[in-house]
Amino acid sequence: MAVRQQAEGPTLGAGHTLGTEEVAVYRWLALHRRFDPARMAAELELREAQVTDAVDRLCELGLLQRGTGGDGSLRAVDPHLAAAVASAPVERAIREQEISLRALRDQFAQLSSHYEEGLRGAPATLETIPALSEVRAALDRAAEMCREEMITVQPGGTRAPEVLKDALARDSDILGRGVRIRTLYHHTARFNSPSQAYVALASALGAEYRTAHQLCGRMIVFDRSLAFLPDHRGTWGAVAIREPSVVHFLCELFEQAWTEAQPFSDAATDGLEAVAKDLDRTILRLLATGRKDETIARRLGMSLRTTRKHIADIMQMLGAESRFQAGFAVAARGLLRDDEPEGDDVDTREST
Repeated sequence: MAVRQQAEGPTLGAGHTLGTEEVAVYRWLALHRRFDPARMAAELELREAQVTDAVDRLCELGLLQRGTGGDGSLRAVDPHLAAAVASAPVERAIREQEISLRALRDQFAQLSSHYEEGLRGAPATLETIPALSEVRAALDRAAEMCREEMITVQPGGTRAPEVLKDALARDSDILGRGVRIRTLYHHTARFNSPSQAYVALASALGAEYRTAHQLCGRMIVFDRSLAFLPDHRGTWGAVAIREPSVVHFLCELFEQAWTEAQPFSDAATDGLEAVAKDLDRTILRLLATGRKDETIARRLGMSLRTTRKHIADIMQMLGAESRFQAGFAVAARGLLRDDEPEGDDVDTREST
């Protein structure tokens, strides 16, 4: 092995960068063109051992070359030439890995036609995808194949900036192909600065966004033929649905929510007081129908702690010590008299 490394020339260690001492020693030798350890140590304010160690490392990297006459002389080597020699084994390994990667993908691609044929012939039109990495791959594949429309429901008031960055890159590619994108968020997303910035950028590219206080759950549908729902067990998995009647129902559910939702805007534009009042009325409706705190939080896309604080403030405003008293006060004051009756929930567990 040692002979092979010597024949191939110096190699770069993983993550290695030149230190300040090595850079200083190389610069001194490049300028003076002779090796004088004592003077170098004095002028560079280093110990001679440090100079020697730096010289040894620079020689290993091919940036310095020792004299052949045994006189201990050193000369600086053109960094471009040294880099070409040192990086050659790394570049060769990368090329070999790329060849292996392409071969692997080609072999797997040859099997895709058999898999798709099996899907068409199978009676089941539901596919459980257990792992998050597989879910992401399936979504990426569906996005690449999407040609007309992508509709999504994204519950929750906030999304991580890195997630939004990845989503913007994906959506930009989809919109560039002329695909229509419509997304529903909770109203609470209008208070989130990263979400506001993401929506502004994507809207400029043609995407459409609306918000509502209540959403049915996370959902993504591509071309009204393939839908993804979160795994009901609360895992990181998902269920891919291709059954036309089920996908049609999900699309109708989205259209109903879309019609009743409001165009996305930041909360300050609409007025914080108006947004807060609308939120309180929604919580009152859910309390009146006997919903638990956890259900209300999930329906509104808020944390459980924030939801309970809103409920406590509402009960204090009503002068109620229990939910029963709160319900009686709401009915007595006719606070929800103008609201339509609340129907049954159509809810799915959220997953990221």
